[in-house]
This record gives sequence, C-alpha cells and structure tokens, in this order.
Amino acid sequence: MSRDPLSEVLIHRLVLWNIDLTLLDVGRVTREAYADAFRKATGRPLVRLPQMAGATESEIFFEALALNESPSGAAAPAGEEMLARFTRELEAAFRTRRSLLREQGRLLPGALAAVAEVGRLPGVVQTLLTGAIKPNAIEKLRAFGLERFFDTEVGGYGSEVYPKGALLLNARRRAEEKYGVSFAEDSTVYVADSVRDVAAASMGGAHSVAVASGRSSAGELRDAGADVVLADLADTANVVRAVDWLTTSAATG
Repeated sequence: MSRDPLSEVLIHRLVLWNIDLTLLDVGRVTREAYADAFRKATGRPLVRLPQMAGATESEIFFEALALNESPSGAAAPAGEEMLARFTRELEAAFRTRRSLLREQGRLLPGALAAVAEVGRLPGVVQTLLTGAIKPNAIEKLRAFGLERFFDTEVGGYGSEVYPKGALLLNARRRAEEKYGVSFAEDSTVYVADSVRDVAAASMGGAHSVAVASGRSSAGELRDAGADVVLADLADTANVVRAVDWLTTSAATG
C-alpha cells in the first residue's frame, strides 16, 4: 500500500472505545439476546449469566457453559463449532431486537459529544475495542447515531477468539496497514469502564482513560493502573483533555 506523505504528518493518534457501559447501556436487550442464542446453540436454558464487564463474547460463552451445566452435571462438548453456532444465533437475536435497542437502552451522558469532539483532535483515528461481535457492535452504535464517528473496519471485536489485549494489538496493526503510518504505544488510548479493560490496555501497549460508568468504581479503576479516571463522559472538555494529554508527547514528538 502506497503511503500518502500528508497522512504521515496528520495521522498519528489511535483512540479505541469500548461500547457497553462506556458509551451506552443496552443491557436488557443484550441479556435477552444472550439467553435466546444460548438456548438455540446449546439446547439449554441460560439460567446464570457470567460477569460480562471487559469480557469478549467467546469468554462469556465458555463461562456460561460452565455455569449452566445440565442437571446431570455433564456439560455438552464445547469448541469452535459450538462457539460459531452461538455467534450466528447471537447475531440473529440482536438483529430481531434492533428496534428495542433505543426503546429499552440509553446513550450514556456525554457520550455523543465526547466521541464527536475527540474525533476533532488533530491526527486522531477513532475505532472500537469491544467484546461484542462486530455485527452487534455496529447495530448498537447505529441505533444511537454513533457509527459515523468510528472507523469500524480496523477495530477489535469479540468475533475474534482472543482476549482484549490481543484484540488491541490486532486493531493497531490493522490501522497501521490501512493508513500506512505507525501508531506508537504512546499515541494509543483505550477509553473503557472496567478493570479488565485497564489490564487489556496495559497488555496491548496503550494508555487508558477509565470511566466509572460501569461495574468498576473509580477507586478500583485507579488501583488497576488507569492513566486517567473520569466519573463519566458528561464533561466533554475533560474527556478531550485527557485523550489529548495522553497522546501529545507522541503526536508532537
């Protein structure tokens, strides 16, 4: 791929966003879709749902299998084929509930302004790093008018059977290949809401802006090593300042 000299000057910062409980809350729809997909893929009811914060779809599925064993105690064989079946069913379950995302979900305070203004920073490419499979991630964003702010092509999704730290590395590699520039670790930021996300940022070589809008408290996020902790995204200037500060040295370096 040929490199555009102008793009090498202008594009130098990669900002990845988590979706659920960072930008929006569609938990009710998600739980119903999971239950539907799990039942169809395994033949078992989803009685207990594992902790979902910071986890990928594959991690959640295999944990759910262990938590929802058959009464005899014999778990069904689990592997790539069953995961693929569950993934197909989950995409279908979300598609049939598309209209419910806005009806039963909500955009979190400041989310729209935050992604819009961060996207106006010089040299920023915004994408996603989410545990959701790609089609469902896009459905969620589209329901609340957020899709246009992200390059969804280069993001990291739960469609890949890797932990989030590895997904971050994959997303950076895809962004570098697409834009023909190098995104240094110091110019990469992950905005998310759980301690597992903070760990993923560290594993993937990125700064972290942690938002206490999910299951993790501000104290837990600080203890996990987040570079910046915010109560929420409501203060747009604070969000922009945090991202800009964490990437300025690399951007001007």
